[in-house]
Amino acid sequence: MNLDTGATYGRALVLGPGGLVGTAWMTGLAAGLRREGIALGEADLTVGTSAGAIVGALLTTDQDLDRLAAPAEAADPRAPRREADPAVLGAVFAVLGEAGLEAGEARRRVGRIALDHASCDPAAEQALLAGRGSLIGASPWPRRRLLIPAVDAATGEPVVWDGAAGVPLVHAVAASSAFPGAEPPVTVRGRRYMDGALRAGTNADLAAGAHTLVVIEPLAHLFPREQLEAHLRAVGARRVVTMGPDEEAVRAFGADLQDRAAWRPAYRAGLAQACAAADRLRPVWEAASLR
Repeated sequence: MNLDTGATYGRALVLGPGGLVGTAWMTGLAAGLRREGIALGEADLTVGTSAGAIVGALLTTDQDLDRLAAPAEAADPRAPRREADPAVLGAVFAVLGEAGLEAGEARRRVGRIALDHASCDPAAEQALLAGRGSLIGASPWPRRRLLIPAVDAATGEPVVWDGAAGVPLVHAVAASSAFPGAEPPVTVRGRRYMDGALRAGTNADLAAGAHTLVVIEPLAHLFPREQLEAHLRAVGARRVVTMGPDEEAVRAFGADLQDRAAWRPAYRAGLAQACAAADRLRPVWEAASLR
């Protein structure tokens, strides 16, 4: 899609990647903020990447967040679970960490790894779509503006989908959250797409034109802040609030971002963090709503 870079928004919400535990934490945080009178789903623009695509779909379609305190697929130890492949993940991060490698070439190399690995398990894509559909609980795109980025696994070219793109919401969410080695690429119109974080991390640049920007970044404790800061400067928002997990949440995450057993602790940690987060967010959120 072609983005209208001249567009302006009162409030923009950017939700970053973070695996299963990051999804749980952001959902708990959003549920707690809603109880504090701050409805993140009322943002004029939401950019959701990977885990953020799941939560963005939940918020903008006005879902019951409390049902995600312990979703069936996260809570049932008997439910089939696709295990991440450490060898594939290692190969992906080796490419992404290669000094001097052009970004497009890095995405193409990662895409080849993703496609090679996915060919070993053709049923995994359907399982991913079913799981994401269960989580988001919605099929139509929201009326509010929602952007979901992904990357073409064959060409390495980024895409950004919205409700006008003609892509089913569950496919956009699943593709954006399909990190190679953890989940298979998702087929959309005969092409296969992988995790939107491979475009540009949180993809905060897609919120260009916002007057007030709120960035929720589940992995803020793992990565240098310089990359996000560069994206925030490019957006040029007048007011910026960034949020990451607090110490309690980081402990709840554990070492495995895909650990199903960590869902409930991560959700509760987000819920607990919401009170302090509301104190920071309320002044700018309410001021922007009056714009």
